[in-house]
Amino acid sequence: MSNARKKIAVVAPASRVAPETPEKVTALAATLFGDAAPEIHFHPQCFLSSGHFAGTDAERGAAFLEAANDPSFDAVWFGRGGYGSGRIDEGLYARLNAAAREKTYLGYSDLGFVLARLYAEKIGKPVHGPMPSDINRPGGEAAVSRALAFLAKNEASGREPAARTSGRKFAAFNLTILVHVLAAPWAPDLSDHVIMVEEISEHHYRIDRAFGAIMANPRVKAAAGIMLGRCGDIPPNDPAFEKTEEDIAQYWCARAGVPYLGRADIGHDADNKIVPFGASLLV
Repeated sequence: MSNARKKIAVVAPASRVAPETPEKVTALAATLFGDAAPEIHFHPQCFLSSGHFAGTDAERGAAFLEAANDPSFDAVWFGRGGYGSGRIDEGLYARLNAAAREKTYLGYSDLGFVLARLYAEKIGKPVHGPMPSDINRPGGEAAVSRALAFLAKNEASGREPAARTSGRKFAAFNLTILVHVLAAPWAPDLSDHVIMVEEISEHHYRIDRAFGAIMANPRVKAAAGIMLGRCGDIPPNDPAFEKTEEDIAQYWCARAGVPYLGRADIGHDADNKIVPFGASLLV
């Protein structure tokens, strides 16, 4: 493995990145790795504003294409989730070049749209994991340190424990995003995969409804199993739903005949672990 400093491009296909984020992330990288710290380049598009989004659909798509196709970068790190990555031009994926096909792409939440499309098209190495903007959440330095160690040194210690198992295939998504991904004609083949899902700020009845949708999908029915990540900030329901998120997952897995494999260490929080899509190479 090369000891050269990695070069990482940060783009924001969804919501914009807070202006203080680059300084915090680069300072943390310097603290962690010293002179061996990766070069992290935040694309100016990360800080554009077009209503909810980090620039227009065209601006966000162009920045993603530019970073992905640039052979000087080893990885594309998505700056923040929110919403918007599913709106970029679908034609961009056909314009990704040979350099784009060798990169690692790291993100989660709304970026599940991009990771799923890359995985479906067999482009690069899609990976679920923390993003630069996580440094602004409580305890977020730990999350970003985990991502930096993976991107800079391919450190395995930050991986979700189950995803260290050799010979199994994995994918990880926000539950609501997965519902929408599976509705697309390009949805990836998830047969024989362990699918990890997490959720944030959704009522239990919405979690139940989303599970009902994904477990009816043939791609999920052919999965090796489902693992449930953390479901945080669940609003109260009136009347009480009287089923926990794990009750919901177990119910729909049993109804679909798909193994429920327990809890996964992923979520919208500082403990969010790394899950490379596809077959793990670790023992």
